[in-house]
Amino acid sequence: MKLSKLFKEFYESEKAGGIILLIVTIVSLLLANSPIQSNYIGFWQFDVGGHSITHWINDGLMAIFFLLIGLELEREIYKGELSDIKNASFPLIGAMGGFLLPAAIFLLFNYGTATQSGAGIPMATDIAFAIGILSLLGNKVPISLKIFLTALAVMDDLIAIIVIAIFYTKTIIWTNLLIALALFSILLLLNRLKVKNLIPYLLGGIAMWYFMYNSGVHATITGVLLAFAIPFGNGDKNSTSYILQHVLHKPVAFIILPLFAIANTGIAIGADWQDGLGEANSIGIIAGLIIGKPLGIFAFAFLGASLGLCKLPEDLKWKNIIGVGLLGGIGFTMSIFITILAYEDATLINSSKIAIIIASLAAGIVGFLFLKMTLKTR
Repeated sequence: MKLSKLFKEFYESEKAGGIILLIVTIVSLLLANSPIQSNYIGFWQFDVGGHSITHWINDGLMAIFFLLIGLELEREIYKGELSDIKNASFPLIGAMGGFLLPAAIFLLFNYGTATQSGAGIPMATDIAFAIGILSLLGNKVPISLKIFLTALAVMDDLIAIIVIAIFYTKTIIWTNLLIALALFSILLLLNRLKVKNLIPYLLGGIAMWYFMYNSGVHATITGVLLAFAIPFGNGDKNSTSYILQHVLHKPVAFIILPLFAIANTGIAIGADWQDGLGEANSIGIIAGLIIGKPLGIFAFAFLGASLGLCKLPEDLKWKNIIGVGLLGGIGFTMSIFITILAYEDATLINSSKIAIIIASLAAGIVGFLFLKMTLKTR
């Protein structure tokens, strides 16, 4: 199976990005619990234009991350694994299990409580971390397994985006939302008129972000909408979509995601931090990511294949899917992102982040060891 140049670039940037994310997270946690704790945490809460630096990263820069996810999803749908329904159905069905079962497990512990809105937290998979861990196995990893994990994680992010739009929008200001959608319609019209210059799309995207931000719907949704408005053409290296995706890879992997990780993992860990792990919220997050993710991905994919709805790639075995399912439990970026939307209490947010970090670390280690033992050197 031949990998496209753009997929290789995406995979390589995510691989290196995952390693950087791990490093900056460790550094951020150390600084947040060092003698400069108050200054470090205070820096990220510094007011800029009425909002904290962390807020601008989460609502502004992360829209660019979602733009890249949208561009990659668009490519997968038009030319990649998702362009063939038979190929697409396998990771799609796996992704469905990977978000339904973790949410169900979370609600098992939290339904009817003040923390039930966190059901979306264990649904997510961090592409950068998951691919970064998989890449450590080198030539043991079949190409089809790389593609399965990437497609699974991209679909996971799409599902997370839909969940954010539907369940984490509290109040909608319809005038601003309608203006944002009108701008989106204009960009779609430019696409139909075969306008290939990026400038009107980027300017329109900024305006659309502004009105979406002030509508109550989370502004990062703009990134995905903009991705599908940008001309794809035949998808070659001269297409507008390809050019933008190529340009965004490294800034997202090496600047935006590390900034997000640094800004959101500055957690002051108190002497009684472990007490929070016994709360229903933390138990739901940890169980959802470590147990729900691999079990949901494997069970749905196996059931789908048994019913003839999808097919396991010929060079893979079911134990490979279990291994990737374990890596799917690395929630990190998207899980932290949804935590910020789900809760307002700072203590609850911090305890949730600690649970996410512990679960993601455990999922990464177990997934790596499982795949190392079950994959043969190629």
